Amino acid sequence: MSLRNRLLTDVNTKTTLDYNKWFFENDINKLLGLDIDKSTNINSKDKVLLYSDVNNKTLPVQTNLGDLTRLHFFVRNRRATTILEFGAGSSTVVMADAIAKNKRDYGHLVSKNLRRYNPFEVHSLESSRHWIKQSKKKLPKSLAEYVNFCFSDVEMSTFNDRVCTMYRKLPNICPDLIYLDGPNPLDVKGNVRGISTCHPDRPPIAADILILEYFLLPGTLIIVDGRTSNARFILNNFQRNWEYCHFEEEDISAFELVEKPLGRINQRQMDFTNNRL
Repeated sequence: MSLRNRLLTDVNTKTTLDYNKWFFENDINKLLGLDIDKSTNINSKDKVLLYSDVNNKTLPVQTNLGDLTRLHFFVRNRRATTILEFGAGSSTVVMADAIAKNKRDYGHLVSKNLRRYNPFEVHSLESSRHWIKQSKKKLPKSLAEYVNFCFSDVEMSTFNDRVCTMYRKLPNICPDLIYLDGPNPLDVKGNVRGISTCHPDRPPIAADILILEYFLLPGTLIIVDGRTSNARFILNNFQRNWEYCHFEEEDISAFELVEKPLGRINQRQMDFTNNRL
């Protein structure tokens, strides 16, 4: 089965993700503070407006409910335990809820069978202190224990002599799921030979995942939200065996590290991820 089909197929029911059913059964509307009619097509390309305080003004922020629903499904369906997120926001809320549900349903299996030192945690890396503050406001108090917000400046750099961006400090964790939706290109400091991402025509090209590559365990899943140029940059610079899929309609990219397990501990984790444990 292709990576796309594996990611969108419920491991329990063997059925394809039903966006509307998943959205309302998991109360994602309540998580986001939205009044959504059940007749709404959740997987529509239309965006809804959320609101955030920016420079002491309440401004609309567009988001896609299908994207958030799919992300929640990925975290649940893969039984993710430790998430590294680049770029905080509504995604942090839905992943925290999914992680909390994973702990409720699978916590006993993880503590008994796996070696995870940061179980059921979302580590959200952000280059804006202001946006961290706003993201904390969006997060329900009941989910606060599952999220660690991490601030770091981000700067222009190079990887294999290619110009890119890198955060100065990364959370010291071993994630089984990585979600790339940051940094904001306008937050990046400095330049390399005059080149920076502080230009409206330039796509973001972040290289942080590449420096982590050999620390990642077989079975690791990476989701890139939009940022297709960045996904191609990552694909062309990876050195290990990754399965890659570009979801053109959904405008996301996915990578899965497909290698033999490192040993019995990693094998158990891969069995757990794939609903064999």
